[in-house]
Amino acid sequence: MLTKNELAKYIDHTLLKPTATFADIELLCLEAKEYGFYAVCVNSCYVKHAASILKDSDVKVGSTVGFPLGAMLTASKAFEAAEAVKAGAAEIDMVMNVGLLKSGDFYGVQEDIAEVVKAAKSINPQAKVKVILETGYLDENEKVSACQLAKAAQADFVKTSTGFGAGGATVDDVKLMKKIVGNAMEVKASGGIRDAKTALAMIEAGATRIGTSSGITIIQDYEQQIS
Repeated sequence: MLTKNELAKYIDHTLLKPTATFADIELLCLEAKEYGFYAVCVNSCYVKHAASILKDSDVKVGSTVGFPLGAMLTASKAFEAAEAVKAGAAEIDMVMNVGLLKSGDFYGVQEDIAEVVKAAKSINPQAKVKVILETGYLDENEKVSACQLAKAAQADFVKTSTGFGAGGATVDDVKLMKKIVGNAMEVKASGGIRDAKTALAMIEAGATRIGTSSGITIIQDYEQQIS
């Protein structure tokens, strides 16, 4: 059984609402430090602010790229990724171009991911890149293809959802994604994870990271279960 602190290290404490303010981001960062979360995940405009607050802590800063649609130019995504890493992001959560995948343009999808990976790691070779598949829009074959393309593009993670699209993380999707990427990549479950039971089910299915805006609720819920 995981300890409370071990569970906290799976969590990316997330705030991606368009109405988020500097004060909201500061609170997010202070909460992440208090609870010992692995990282915060913020929109790229707030990376510098978050990094300044967290500079003397173990909490990493994650930044979204191409969020939430993933449908902009590849050059724009790559630029955003590089600038976010320069500003202090240790991790990049990029949205895959779902429309290209559904068009059958697998080369375009892989190139889009590869350019973001290249841009992020050119600034910091240790930077991690997560590819958000937005699984709620994909059938099983598309999910498999998306994982294979992310792996071929040398990303570090595949991730289920933005939390802004159709559906969210499911245990079956996490199992499928882990089966396809094996030990070459990690899996992040995100979207609709709001309690300890769901978080633990995702970890059991193969997720090594949980993206959620309900991290504090999850930890408090878990404390009650194990007390």
